Amino acid sequence: MTDSPLIALVGPTASGKSALSLHLAARFGGEVVNFDSMQVYRGVEIGTGKLPAAERAGIRHHMLEAADPREFFSAGEFARRVQLLLPEISARQSLPILAGGTGLYLRALLEGLFEGPPREESIRSRLHRLAAAGRLPRLYRWLSRVDPESGSRIMPRDRLRIIRALEVHLLTGIPLSEHFRLSRRPLAGYQAFLIGLNPAREELYQRINRRVGRMIEDGWVEEVHSLLAAGVPRDSQAFAALGYRRIIEFLDGSISMEETVEQIQMATRRYAKRQWTWFRGESGVHWLNGFGDSAEVQQQAEAMVREHLRPGPDGGACG
Repeated sequence: MTDSPLIALVGPTASGKSALSLHLAARFGGEVVNFDSMQVYRGVEIGTGKLPAAERAGIRHHMLEAADPREFFSAGEFARRVQLLLPEISARQSLPILAGGTGLYLRALLEGLFEGPPREESIRSRLHRLAAAGRLPRLYRWLSRVDPESGSRIMPRDRLRIIRALEVHLLTGIPLSEHFRLSRRPLAGYQAFLIGLNPAREELYQRINRRVGRMIEDGWVEEVHSLLAAGVPRDSQAFAALGYRRIIEFLDGSISMEETVEQIQMATRRYAKRQWTWFRGESGVHWLNGFGDSAEVQQQAEAMVREHLRPGPDGGACG
């Protein structure tokens, strides 16, 4: 039996992955599977850049409202759910098109993920107390020293993942990133083809700045207010998404709207740079220079996918 084809679109935030996923899904009869770690949460819409249902062109999308914002959703849970989802998509004779910016989620699916030792409450409690006392930046610097790779992929304010990575290191003496390399179980039955978007950096940064302004205009502050009013805890994993905690600070009166926008823009530009670094380190990515909403880039990607889907000598897709 030959492996089924699977397309994955990678690249920094605001590079047009959603637009390209829609184009390819329309051309090849595909269904889109999100692998953005924040877009999985229900109600966390505007600030994550989640594509509204009305703009999905009737194309099936998956893993966009997969988790309650009050719960913690892990890369391992993502991989488990998508492993069950992929055969359903293939059974409909549809092409799975993964699109997102969380490299760990994609790696967890395609290459497998280290489950980790059982949680040690004494260590976790001590780390949580330090974070609650305002020492999360210090914990993040500690993580970056003992495990630079994990430090590069985990957001500086992602308290739960910082603590888990430190906990694994303290328990085993081995960095979490090294455990990933030693314990992977690759996805079976699928042949993945990765396409990366590589827009000009300054133009991307300008898009990011403009997009943050549009998100505020579209009601981002009101969205955060509604989530808080609905009982979503301030320290929930959903609020680790870029900008949400800055908006909470604005709602608290701690910072001005101008400061809020500037800080979110700066944090998003930094995040885009980290995404570039992550995906540049991944093997087998076919890079396209430009944005995913560019007609030229869409044509180039379409040609790549068509070539990948062309049957090879053994009957499987060429790759």
